[in-house]
Amino acid sequence: MDIDTTRRDRGIAAYARIFGVPEQELPAAMAARVGPVFAEEVLSSAGGPAWSHAGLTDRDHSVAIVTALVAQGVSGERLSAHLRLAVANGLDPDTLTALMVLLANYLGYAHASAAMETVREITAEVS
Repeated sequence: MDIDTTRRDRGIAAYARIFGVPEQELPAAMAARVGPVFAEEVLSSAGGPAWSHAGLTDRDHSVAIVTALVAQGVSGERLSAHLRLAVANGLDPDTLTALMVLLANYLGYAHASAAMETVREITAEVS
């Protein structure tokens, strides 16, 4: 297996975890969502050091990604998927609430309060 294939496979595994899709179905699902060319770029990128570096735990990834999404005002299924993954990675409702309060102070209440609504929906699903 060459380096590019291994990187792509790691990307598939990462996104399969994020979206809760079986790995064998992920490439087609991603291509249907964003088109085949962009999907291949995303899969290769996700398989790189950002997702595989030993210095970041899955929990760390979740905190960073949720923070980035909230900062950009991302909502809907994209935020929901990452919040579900955050819960799976050990961020409980109290921790996610504390994160939103912190983000409200640094990013502003509009983005953080919209995200907090999604946090409440997601954590109610798992409670």
